[in-house]
Amino acid sequence: MGNPQIIKLKLFLGMRPFSKARNLRDALAGIELAAMSIPQALGYAAIAGMPAVTGLYTLCLPLVAFATFGASRYLVVAADSATAAILAGGISPLAAAGTARYIALAGMTALLTAGFLLLARILKLGFLADFLSRTVLVGFLTGVGFQVGIAVLGAMLGLPVHTHRTVLQLAEIARGLPQVNWPSLGLSALVLAVVLTLDRVAPRIPAPLIAVAGAIAASAAWNFAGRGIAVIGPVTGGLPHLVWPGLGWRDIESLIPIAGSCVVMIVAQSAATARVYALRHQQHEDENADLAGLAAANAAAALTGAFVVNGSPTQTAMAERSGGQSQVTHVAVAVVVSLVLVFLTGLFQYLPRCVLGAIVFLVAIRLCDIRGLRAIRQESPAEYFLAAATALVVVLVGVEQGILLAMVMSLLRIVRHSYRPHTAVLVKGAEGLWQLTPAVPGALTEPGLVIYRFGAALFYANAGMFSDQIRRLVVPGVQWVVVDAGPISHVDYTAARVVRDLRKDLAAKGVTLVFAHVQSDLRPDLDRHHLTEALGANRIFDTLRAALAAYKNEAGQALPPAPLI
Repeated sequence: MGNPQIIKLKLFLGMRPFSKARNLRDALAGIELAAMSIPQALGYAAIAGMPAVTGLYTLCLPLVAFATFGASRYLVVAADSATAAILAGGISPLAAAGTARYIALAGMTALLTAGFLLLARILKLGFLADFLSRTVLVGFLTGVGFQVGIAVLGAMLGLPVHTHRTVLQLAEIARGLPQVNWPSLGLSALVLAVVLTLDRVAPRIPAPLIAVAGAIAASAAWNFAGRGIAVIGPVTGGLPHLVWPGLGWRDIESLIPIAGSCVVMIVAQSAATARVYALRHQQHEDENADLAGLAAANAAAALTGAFVVNGSPTQTAMAERSGGQSQVTHVAVAVVVSLVLVFLTGLFQYLPRCVLGAIVFLVAIRLCDIRGLRAIRQESPAEYFLAAATALVVVLVGVEQGILLAMVMSLLRIVRHSYRPHTAVLVKGAEGLWQLTPAVPGALTEPGLVIYRFGAALFYANAGMFSDQIRRLVVPGVQWVVVDAGPISHVDYTAARVVRDLRKDLAAKGVTLVFAHVQSDLRPDLDRHHLTEALGANRIFDTLRAALAAYKNEAGQALPPAPLI
């Protein structure tokens, strides 16, 4: 019957297969991930205009909720810079940051976001992730890496940065360079050097944890705050309490657009991030299950006094780097953070902001997949342009706009291939093999016969090309035009009318139009649009050989041995 404890664990975490050895490894990875995520969550809370402790709240119940209801084994759902910025931009005109009303507005936004995500799950909108190719994903994460890296430069240099837009952040930092806080810069450089060195010589040692612990100890011992190095400051301790963001309908109505923007960001960014790691580790990704997990996580955030949570590319990268391979890692993070909230929050007041920025900056560097972009450029320049454009829009405009643009450009690229598909005329080459030759006037399969291959579904946008190209192929002496319909999976209403007009015009010239290599899924379209009747049932063949045999029979010629293609 199996171990009852293992069975209960499987039921709790979506029936994932677990073993004691894997549980231990993933739990240890969770401890390392918690050490890296806690400072980052504090920073994201500041971006959102929320009390610092609410950033830690996002690493408790919301993380467990996603681990329970979501599908991705790597996606870390917690506070994120993108949704934090959207939240702050939308709520700041309605209430002062950090006030009780602001916190209530943030909680209701998270609750509305959860409702919209649940609706997306019911409508099964997870398919939107299918429009994100590997090319787009490489560009997306590279753009996020640049965006996050630039966002923390101010903290590393000890400079105040007040804007959330990447370009404006760079401009603000450039103007403030004469006022660089040299102790902060030196400490940032020291943290970078320590982490990079440890990563190289001892990759299994949790270098970020050592850097954070060392910085806190040094700050407490030598009073970094008194020496001009900005620190996090006091952090309220204790576990989160269950709350209900009690607001009136007028408040809720004003929050709907903000929640809608968060949903677009969450669906796009979480799906993109989860897809990256599913592809990297050859795992199946269930986007609809992830939507349910994201809805549960945001509901949990709302009910525990936190704010909108999202699939975080930076924290997901840290989860992979820590060696975690299941939701046990996420549960371990929640347990560690809960212990920190109860016993250790007093220590975080000494954490220098520049150290937090340096840790996040290292993660941002690893998100920038320059090697992947270089490989795409070598193999497919057009797709490289798509990846580069995605990264550029993420940096210059925003993550949400970058993903949406990438999806639109991906779709347009697909439509372009269908709008102008590959076409050819089949000819017999050496040793009786079929070969493809460009479909230009004068190209013949043999005297009197043209076998024309059309490499896409036949629909309103490419029907004109189909008709025009066949008309140009009909030179004096051509008696039959055989359409190799193997690649044609569908014919729509407009294309069917074009084919019927084409058949009629060719018949007036004494030329027979034939469809061959017709697949079973195409025949219903031919029947529904009356093409079977218009062409004639005896002019539609299952194979090219059958069509060739019919042509030879009408021409009184013997059928040669079957060619290969």
